[in-house]
Amino acid sequence: MSQERFPVVWLSKVAVVTLPVEIDIANADQVRDDLLSILNRGAAALIVDMGGTTFCDSAGVNALVRAHKRAAANDSDMRLVVRASAVRRVLDITGIDHLMDIYPSVAASLAGADQPGRDEKASPPHDGIARRLPIPATRQPNPADGV
Repeated sequence: MSQERFPVVWLSKVAVVTLPVEIDIANADQVRDDLLSILNRGAAALIVDMGGTTFCDSAGVNALVRAHKRAAANDSDMRLVVRASAVRRVLDITGIDHLMDIYPSVAASLAGADQPGRDEKASPPHDGIARRLPIPATRQPNPADGV
């Protein structure tokens, strides 16, 4: 019997888990545990549906990173679905957008999950959500930032 607290739908070897409206210190451990549990059950791809998530703090980001590390160790693919600009900004600032593919919908992420590997050029359109190039190519150090 599954111990996950967040809804999970299995489509063959692809798991789609829907996360809550807010991910913070109060529930980040459960988010991490659920994501790890799903990966341990043999998901070839894990779609993390944060489409309804409007807030994600550093504890939530840490949960996503831990799950991504497990996915990589299991040779699984992990994709995020993000719609809220506040959540997208947190993922951009922390560099998660360079670690994991981010999609505007579950359908787009599933289309990407059918393709092996992480080919950025083959990623579907991001529905108005700009994908950033790697930081070295787009941002020069600014002395005012203390960089």
